[in-house]
Amino acid sequence: MTGGLIGLVLTGRAARVGVEPFFMELIAGMEEALAPHGATVLLLVVPDLDAELATYRRWAADHTVEAVVIVNLVDDDIRPAELAGIGLTAVLAGRHGGDSSFHRVVTDDAGAITAAMDMLASLGHRVVGRVTGPADLVHTAERSSAMRAAGERSGIGIRVIEADYSAEDGVRGVHDLLAGDPRPSAVIFDNDVMAVAAEQDLIRAGVAVPGQMSLLACDDSPLCELAVPPMSALSIDVHEHGLTLGRAVLEALRGVEPRDHAGPPIRIRRRESTALFIEV
Repeated sequence: MTGGLIGLVLTGRAARVGVEPFFMELIAGMEEALAPHGATVLLLVVPDLDAELATYRRWAADHTVEAVVIVNLVDDDIRPAELAGIGLTAVLAGRHGGDSSFHRVVTDDAGAITAAMDMLASLGHRVVGRVTGPADLVHTAERSSAMRAAGERSGIGIRVIEADYSAEDGVRGVHDLLAGDPRPSAVIFDNDVMAVAAEQDLIRAGVAVPGQMSLLACDDSPLCELAVPPMSALSIDVHEHGLTLGRAVLEALRGVEPRDHAGPPIRIRRRESTALFIEV
């Protein structure tokens, strides 16, 4: 291809404060793959799903974009079928049931959360909490299923609180976990913003991190490195993820048979917010 725009639409939920850095790094990676072919990313933030679908219909009718990338897939997501119906080329950032008619870039969220649980088990934690993103997101469900399986295998109690990725919900979530029974000695957060906000709030409240509570974020970022104490995280090369998405878009536009593209590996970055649990 020569020239052209690749659309990326974020709903209001996806564009919450603290999530934008992830998407900006993702877009930078996509641009690196697309730029040599004269293409660039067109980012649009809309309030809800109806506005997102209306955008796709308008783009298809006006030939505004060559293709789109779909993020934050949910159970029974209607967007892939809508895009197929209007003839707009799409790449999915994640799994969508058993649908094999799209190029998909898939990361091992289940394997990453399993590795995190194994690490916490090795440190002696017997009850682990988690503050999740929205439960209808496919990657949230994959993490939750893997976490429950790892807990059953290791004899670890699991407590889960749903949140919305915001700092405020991260604080609310950890307080809900602390107020419940059994009280976890470690908490996993589905993004960096919730984790760092909760850490700051716990320390202000006199809860020692990691002495009384170990914390770990599912997204790594400079926020995690600069937190006090520095936040352990499941780390993925977001720029490389964007590169893979961009390459998948180029394949889709060339008419290459749809396939799954492996996203970058997710690794544990253990920092000072996670420690051995010593019951007192």
